[in-house]
Amino acid sequence: MSSTNLLGLLLLLAASTIFTYYTIWALFLPFLPASSPLHACFPAREWAVRIPVALLLAGIAAIGGFVGLVLVKEGKKKRAQATAAKSK
Repeated sequence: MSSTNLLGLLLLLAASTIFTYYTIWALFLPFLPASSPLHACFPAREWAVRIPVALLLAGIAAIGGFVGLVLVKEGKKKRAQATAAKSK
């Protein structure tokens, strides 16, 4: 098994585990009685909303920062090419 196949398998297992955990936490746990011992395995339900919102905002900020960085670098490159063309 190559390293990329192993990495793909590990990522698939991680994603499946996270999906299953979150689904139980956010969708099934509210229907169980509060005395259920399963409630001890999960954080409070408001975090089922806060964590994905925080991850979404962090992802949007990272994408925006990356796009901004690329735009700044491209602008510097174009300015350098324009000054080089003027000096010729």
